Amino acid sequence: MTMQTIHIAGDSTASIKNMTARPETGWGEVLGKYFQPKIQINNQAKNGRSSKSFIEEGRFTRLEEEFQAGDFLLIQFGHNDQKTTEAKGTEPYGGYIDALAIYAQTALSSNVQPIFLTPVTRRLYLKNGQLDPHCLGEYPKAMRQFAEKNNYPILDVFTRSQATLQQYTQEETKKFYLHLPVDTYENYPSGLCDNTHFSPEGAALVAQLVVELLKETDLPLVNYLDTPHI
Repeated sequence: MTMQTIHIAGDSTASIKNMTARPETGWGEVLGKYFQPKIQINNQAKNGRSSKSFIEEGRFTRLEEEFQAGDFLLIQFGHNDQKTTEAKGTEPYGGYIDALAIYAQTALSSNVQPIFLTPVTRRLYLKNGQLDPHCLGEYPKAMRQFAEKNNYPILDVFTRSQATLQQYTQEETKKFYLHLPVDTYENYPSGLCDNTHFSPEGAALVAQLVVELLKETDLPLVNYLDTPHI
């Protein structure tokens, strides 16, 4: 019997980290603990990739070769699509949507369920102390509109992550991102102040939010959830 698989196409916020990057952790590394052992996680998210460059580099073609009917594809891009001065950048209502359509149509042609995830918020605050609702531009909104228009499942991780982090003080949210003191971590002797990538605690929080959002759907994937295990 073939095990069903959750494939992840995404960027550094989800990807599996090298030991040279620890304690940085991707939420995709944590997701598997919420699912029954009969579900595999194929996390192909890659640092620095946009919805466009993930396709152009052949990564999605290689991922597609692993699809089996009944699998699931989680798609989360946006952070690197913002880099419109670089070749990998996209316009939210242009190349971004074009790429998202490729992911969905390719998955469906293999009888794989595409599930879109709006990109996780950055830790960027306005002067009034609120998280910046535009820290990822129009990409979360563009993805929502695209998914709703085409009746594709979508988990609005951006909105949920903003709402969740807003429950903490600005100082407290540092623990979820890579805010590292000097001379504490071998990989970062000079310390780090990174408001995009996650600490182990942050990755765990985002994975939990993904599962919470999934439980609010009627997707078949819900049936494979399990009591979290380490």
